[in-house]
Amino acid sequence: MSRTGFAYLPLHGGKAPRYLFERMVPLSREIVIFLASEFGREEVLRRLSDPYWFQAFGCVLGFDWHSSGLTTTVCGALKEGLRGTENDLGIFVAGGKGATSRRTPAEITTACEGIGRDPEPLVYASRISAKVDNSAIQDGYQLYHHSFVFTAKGQWCIVQQGMSDATSMARRYHWLSDNVSSYVSEPHAAICCDATAPTLNLVAKESAEARSASATLAAEKPEATLEALRHLPLLDMPRRHQVARIDIDPKYLKKILLRTYEKAPADFESLLAIEGVGAKTLRALALTSELIYGTRASHRDPARYSFAHGGKDGTPYPVDRSTYDKTIEVMHHALNGAKIDRSEKLKAFRRLAEFAG
Repeated sequence: MSRTGFAYLPLHGGKAPRYLFERMVPLSREIVIFLASEFGREEVLRRLSDPYWFQAFGCVLGFDWHSSGLTTTVCGALKEGLRGTENDLGIFVAGGKGATSRRTPAEITTACEGIGRDPEPLVYASRISAKVDNSAIQDGYQLYHHSFVFTAKGQWCIVQQGMSDATSMARRYHWLSDNVSSYVSEPHAAICCDATAPTLNLVAKESAEARSASATLAAEKPEATLEALRHLPLLDMPRRHQVARIDIDPKYLKKILLRTYEKAPADFESLLAIEGVGAKTLRALALTSELIYGTRASHRDPARYSFAHGGKDGTPYPVDRSTYDKTIEVMHHALNGAKIDRSEKLKAFRRLAEFAG
């Protein structure tokens, strides 16, 4: 369970029935309290950042096993379940779906004021991770959910999700502070997806030169960059990154370039952190840096096959039954030791048995 990465899920409509959500709240609370007391707060973050464990967690709570709604509902139940326990437990949950996600910085700040911790590093981690998955990885998924879970010691994990109207699918992005040595170079350790798509991947290892060149261009006078862009639509570009005039608005780009010139970003991460620098700006800078410096950005979709126990159809490999049984045994033991209401425990066991079947 050391892996963090992406999950790829079909979009489902509707919402969790009230009777189910009311039970998900206390059960999620007791499971997390048990995990924290048995294995430590850091282990709670590590498990939430694992796309497989998170999916199994949702199954134990009784929600849809594979839909996009699992992400928002499980995070919502966990946030509600831990409300009021934060100071004793030392685990805080901020953010959520839609408009709630935009309140994440304020919620982090409020929590940090109560425990005497500087909120800025946590607020920065929240904002830069969203920019990476929404702008630096241009895979066709628009973020609409962002949950930030952190401890009183400043460790954190992130669960955020984007949707694609074109494919009616969602991608869930997991982050773990212990695994992040750089926000802009391979920040995800593993990715789960059953299909790849045309992607501009500016956080790929092979995009290092493009990141550096983009930051250099952003720190120069806007006229030089805009002059190069005026000729860009005339280039016979390969299909992997065709550029249309609609992709680059010169008036908007000039405004952004003036801002980046004033900020003079030292590197790509500093550029990415500037307010107003989004997907179109980064795409334009990457393409312009290729035009001027010959530095090509990666178009490798960061998703790849990755499964916990194999697949029922033998793809990518047959189900590993012994490992599967061991997983069930571990989860069964964890639930058996948790101090939860007997009726809730029996229902959890029943759902766990159904999941195993």
